[in-house]
Amino acid sequence: MVLLLLRAAVRTPLLRAGSGAPGKCPPPPPPVLCPGGVRAGSSLPLPAGSAGVSRSEPRARHGHGQQQQQQQERCYRLYPGHIPTSPLQKALLAAGSAAMALYDPYRHDMVAVLGETTGCLALPNLRDKMRHHPEGYRILQERPRIRLSTLDVSRLRGLPDGSLGREYIRFLEDNKVSPDTRMPAKFVDDEELAYVIQRYREVHDMMHTLLGMPTNMLGEVVVKWFEAIQTGLPMCVLGAAFGPIHLSARKLQVLATELVPWAIRSGRNASCILNVYYEQRWEQPVESLREEIGIFPPPAVRV
Repeated sequence: MVLLLLRAAVRTPLLRAGSGAPGKCPPPPPPVLCPGGVRAGSSLPLPAGSAGVSRSEPRARHGHGQQQQQQQERCYRLYPGHIPTSPLQKALLAAGSAAMALYDPYRHDMVAVLGETTGCLALPNLRDKMRHHPEGYRILQERPRIRLSTLDVSRLRGLPDGSLGREYIRFLEDNKVSPDTRMPAKFVDDEELAYVIQRYREVHDMMHTLLGMPTNMLGEVVVKWFEAIQTGLPMCVLGAAFGPIHLSARKLQVLATELVPWAIRSGRNASCILNVYYEQRWEQPVESLREEIGIFPPPAVRV
């Protein structure tokens, strides 16, 4: 049932985008008149006794059709991969993806859809924080991406132990994860906000590194508590609230007594995690960066 809802919600905007349904496109330019009042691109009057159609007319029509199609695609797609959706479609996508994410928290595609369709209030707030911070503003202007193609893995692996770059690569290798698995934004109807949520996804593993949390369920729940306080994204709040149902009684006790209080205090005390240009901090010691951001040292418990 959930999958049917998701398919129905996605199928309609795809059909609209492909069929050229009316949108807020600029009106077509007025026709250019040639001498004699004839439209540019149309065939000129033929002398009496001659018959046929100008060979330039089909070519002109074909070119105009291509131009119109490209204009419609620009109106519908705000960035590569963008899928426009109505409020009702977003609600259906949010409900379906939330149900699937609760059933299987490792369905990262569903978690991504949930974050995009419910972040309409949190994302502008995060963007404003970045705009009003020198480092965050520079990130918005330069749009850096954290991907294997942009990382010098061998250089980072050769950095001293304890540095951000070395510990980040160690985290990726130990947990067998990759920054390339982060889904691209699709359902955010603003190009800049789409980058904000993309940046949040790509620094998620950086949060694991700074917080010292693995990628098991307990570690993910702790990171979600920190991110929920930091970002206000409903997806993070949902993960923090319902993620613990997958934990054992012993881990629940550790979570409630040690880890959640620490994550909440750190989230409230820390500056915005999106205002750090991590790519330019690889040599900085993790402890130094924690202190700069305002993250308290992790509790001495086994996660």
